[in-house]
Amino acid sequence: MTILKRLSIILLITVVFGCKNETQTNGKLNIVTTTTMITDLVKNIGGDYVNVKGLMGSGVDPHLYKASEGDVTKLVEANVIFYNGLHLEGKLVEVFEKMGSATKTPIALGEELDKSTLIGSDYFASNYDPHVWFDINYFKQFASKVTQVLSEKDPTNAENFKANESAYLTKLDTLQAKIKSVIDILPKEKRILVTAHDAFNYFGKAYDFEVVGLQGLSTATEAGVQDVQKLSAFIIEKDIKAIFVESSVPKRTIEALQAAVRSKGHQVEIGGTLYSDALGNAGTVEGTYIGMFEYNVNTIVNALK
Repeated sequence: MTILKRLSIILLITVVFGCKNETQTNGKLNIVTTTTMITDLVKNIGGDYVNVKGLMGSGVDPHLYKASEGDVTKLVEANVIFYNGLHLEGKLVEVFEKMGSATKTPIALGEELDKSTLIGSDYFASNYDPHVWFDINYFKQFASKVTQVLSEKDPTNAENFKANESAYLTKLDTLQAKIKSVIDILPKEKRILVTAHDAFNYFGKAYDFEVVGLQGLSTATEAGVQDVQKLSAFIIEKDIKAIFVESSVPKRTIEALQAAVRSKGHQVEIGGTLYSDALGNAGTVEGTYIGMFEYNVNTIVNALK
């Protein structure tokens, strides 16, 4: 997107937001979300009492996503906007900042977390790893914040939102128990996860994995030849059996890594595709946060054990 085009979108949002009030459709709140994980979360909490429109679909990389003219209508009609924050949606920051000074303030769920518990980085502008949804406890905090905001916006359905939250938190508790039982099968010395970029650090911290990404925290940075050679040497040294593609990152980066390992007389398999910055296709098991998490864990353990 050109600078002129981006500025025109921001200007359009400023003008329209300045003259249009929040509206509801069929008596329900209009909610706009960014990532597919947040979209799924809000649908679980809001249930039949809200209208939810997600900006991003399956396989969309939030690091690189740019607002289009078509997004403006969704944003203008929204009563609430939920996004991850922590600079995950880097290309949307200008838009959200402009909206924040207009008629409504978008909710950055990641900014609600205790920063002292987050994983920092010397290489990322926010100084925090934004992929917090890979710690289920953080996602539970997201759920509580969504419930709070929806209840404030629509007090009539506050009890319904709270009931939905309670039911969803129970499902997340069950998910945590399932994941632990599967991961416990894998010996700790085999818990080395090599992926396309550093999306799984919170997962690694929660489940005692050493996580190595070929790219940095943001896919906006490209892996160079030295990065590939360094990581291929690490794979050989640690005798890692499998590495993983990510659904929202071009697979050529991992294929190049596999080729580098093979050029040195060693073998490493591509263990499968993991969902990192986006869920699977809508209507599939992997198209939900819970299904995605279970799928990822099963894929990782089956390839590494």
